[in-house]
Amino acid sequence: QVQLVESGGGLVQPGESLRLSCAASGFAFSRYSMRWYRQTAGKERELVATISSAGDTTTIVNSVKGRFVISRDNAKNTVYLQMNSLKPEDTAVYYCSGLAYWGQGTQVTVSS
Repeated sequence: QVQLVESGGGLVQPGESLRLSCAASGFAFSRYSMRWYRQTAGKERELVATISSAGDTTTIVNSVKGRFVISRDNAKNTVYLQMNSLKPEDTAVYYCSGLAYWGQGTQVTVSS
């Protein structure tokens, strides 16, 4: 069955970095675009970044442009979200999504 497993979240101070990973299995990963979303309590899930199946096209939401980078390794069936210069407002649960499936999410907390 399809599985998406996120990892790499944690508690960091403002200005620090984290790299999230999402390991995919159960489908032809390299054929599909992948996305990272985030959600905070009481708010709708927000699309953060998208990457094409080959990894040659990416989109990033304006609020994190210049700080976040999405990438993928099709040989490892993994998509990444490199998050730099983190801000308290980046605090959220981050989810990866592909083929209409979702991971369980990983918590990112940015606080001093």
